[in-house]
Amino acid sequence: MPVLGVMYLIAYIDRQNIGYAKLQMVGDLGLTETSYGLGASLFFIGYLIFEVPSNLLLAKVGARVWFARIMVSWGLVTLALAFTQNAPMFYTLRFLLGALEAGFFPGVLFVLTLWVPWEYRGRLVGMFMGWSAVANAVGGVIGGLLLDADGTLHLRGWQWVFLMTALPAIVMGLLTFVILPSGPEQARFLTADDKSHLRALLRREEQQQGAGSHSATLAALLDRRVIVIALFYISLPLGAYGLSYWLPTVVKGFGVTNTTNGFLNIIPWTCVAWALWWVPRHAARTGEQTWHIALPAFIGAASLAASVFVPGNAVKFALLCVAAAGIFSAQPVFWSLPSTFLKGAAAAAGFAVINSVGNLGGFLAQNAVPWIRDRTQNDLAPMLFLSACLTAGGLMTFVVQRVLKRSQEPA
Repeated sequence: MPVLGVMYLIAYIDRQNIGYAKLQMVGDLGLTETSYGLGASLFFIGYLIFEVPSNLLLAKVGARVWFARIMVSWGLVTLALAFTQNAPMFYTLRFLLGALEAGFFPGVLFVLTLWVPWEYRGRLVGMFMGWSAVANAVGGVIGGLLLDADGTLHLRGWQWVFLMTALPAIVMGLLTFVILPSGPEQARFLTADDKSHLRALLRREEQQQGAGSHSATLAALLDRRVIVIALFYISLPLGAYGLSYWLPTVVKGFGVTNTTNGFLNIIPWTCVAWALWWVPRHAARTGEQTWHIALPAFIGAASLAASVFVPGNAVKFALLCVAAAGIFSAQPVFWSLPSTFLKGAAAAAGFAVINSVGNLGGFLAQNAVPWIRDRTQNDLAPMLFLSACLTAGGLMTFVVQRVLKRSQEPA
């Protein structure tokens, strides 16, 4: 888990550096907020197209080889972003970044099905996603400091943002190839008895859940439950990427320096880290899923809407911190839903479909948020759009649970 967590930390920093680079890059490339948002969002189109094939290849070649390939390749593209000359080059590289990173997050979810019994997965997904909160906090500080390094070695601050966030991905990719086992059978830290016990435990669990599970990849891709869950998931990345992409711009509007902006952004992601730790554990302890997805989404939606209308920057910022915690903490419990019926290679395909379709929310957010801002000339107005989408997602939780429950009933 620490190895996967550090990989996700680097991935998220590389994914979110675009929010800080924007503060200078828009002017340097002569872009509007809307056109920059389009370029940033093309990441998710590449992700959508290549997610399923990437995850199927992971299932064939193993986590060690495939995760190493993913990290080194996305590091090289991030390096190239530092030398972006114009809008078409920016759009091309963002698409390539999504295509090359595709398969990482759902790949981790698939790998966890090989290692961890179902009852523990929500907590471990929460632990894994907690690194994204650390990444946003660390990335905020790094992004702010690097922007203020503007002019060093005749490079702009936004160029330093891409250069210094690309190198850890390349280095960690090489380390991953050396230190990460592809599965429990290759783990040197497990004894033969440990491996035998884990095999028996997972086999018994698969037999118990076998009535509603899939072993065929095509069946998983066409399964109504996978499609419904994927459409439901759109609302969560939409809120998450919309807020994390736009938060540096909102805080900058408070009149602070780039460095102060970065340090202030530690606060919301500390709240997210705590929520990602607490919510899945409370869900596992109580055995309740629905409200541990819906309630955080509703809290996030209400906080985003309130941030538009309350007076005072401090109160607005506090509400955005609560919103971030709600949006992100709904996701670990969400990912326990498909793992009840997806197994083996079908799990690799099913998780990839859900994640790639759901991440269209990121595409929508990074286009809609700057478009709304350009139309309203108000940095906080896009929060109302994100709030409405999260509210719809919270309500959709009950529909999804009903679909899953009906699929378990005898014909």
